[in-house]
Amino acid sequence: MTMTVADILGTRPGSGSALAVWELPDSVREAVGRDLALLDSPAADLDWATARCHQVFARLPTELLRGLLDFGRHPDTPGVALVGNLPQDPVLPPTPSDGRPSPAKESFVSEGVLLGLSGLLGEPVGMLTEKDGRIVHDVVPVPGGEHTQTNQGSRAFLNFHSDIVHDPVGRYDLAGPDFLVLNCLRADHAGEAVTYYADARDITASLGDDVLTTLRSPLFRLNAPGGYVRAHADGREVLSDPVPLISGAEAFPEITVAANGVRPLTGAADTALLRLQEVCRSVAQPVPLRPGQALLVNNRKGVHARSVFTPRYDGMDRWLQRTYVRRSLWTIRHRASPTARRVHF
Repeated sequence: MTMTVADILGTRPGSGSALAVWELPDSVREAVGRDLALLDSPAADLDWATARCHQVFARLPTELLRGLLDFGRHPDTPGVALVGNLPQDPVLPPTPSDGRPSPAKESFVSEGVLLGLSGLLGEPVGMLTEKDGRIVHDVVPVPGGEHTQTNQGSRAFLNFHSDIVHDPVGRYDLAGPDFLVLNCLRADHAGEAVTYYADARDITASLGDDVLTTLRSPLFRLNAPGGYVRAHADGREVLSDPVPLISGAEAFPEITVAANGVRPLTGAADTALLRLQEVCRSVAQPVPLRPGQALLVNNRKGVHARSVFTPRYDGMDRWLQRTYVRRSLWTIRHRASPTARRVHF
């Protein structure tokens, strides 16, 4: 069954941790779409493209613009937001089957939507260990990757996780994105795919004191992302220093969980990790993305997951585009590529 915006809003009580939902008025969608239809490939001059998309999205209605800006600024705002009635490319080529950009895509409206929304939250950033450093990621089911805990998967539930980045200092949570933006170009055939978001505020409110104390202790090691371990460790674990999974102020907690695995260091930590996974499932907000919708995900206020769905590899499979966004590039300046200042090691 397809969920409407009203259905989604009705699934959770109104609070700072609930899903925020915005829609562009039709006239605004049409005006933004006309401007974005004139874009060349953003990859040709990324800083020019981000400036142009920022200019286009700065003309959104003031209350909508304020809501999007506040979403990226304040600790008491929701950790996940759905933006609807967005402009779409007039013609889509077949969904790429290799996780790379489609060379047959002749317009760049979806890329403009991503960069416009991302620019309201912070700075789009690329990581060389994720999609070869590209700023716009094509997230599609890939043959052979069906059961992996990666964005190539489909037939395995993608567990609740944060998007993290390997760092030789031993902390994988520091250099990662503050936000993800997911723009839906094409839904899966049967409408099975659902993105879930579990807010750390709801998670901590559902945990007992003993479990929460354990999760706030440095008793866990995160495995580096799958792309990194495949490229640099022949698939073997590359573990972080011992870290807590939950940190920060009680009212505004931060959570970090690796998709590629978490190694608990004690029996109590193992028990707490299992309880955390149970609670994530119980408090999660479901969002079935459809074309013309984008999901804004705070990567520090919560963790996200994806349901199982069935790919057909017929050119009409689910197709999302994604950006990583940081509030500032300054704190990761030591990782910047010498040839592309938005791309980092």
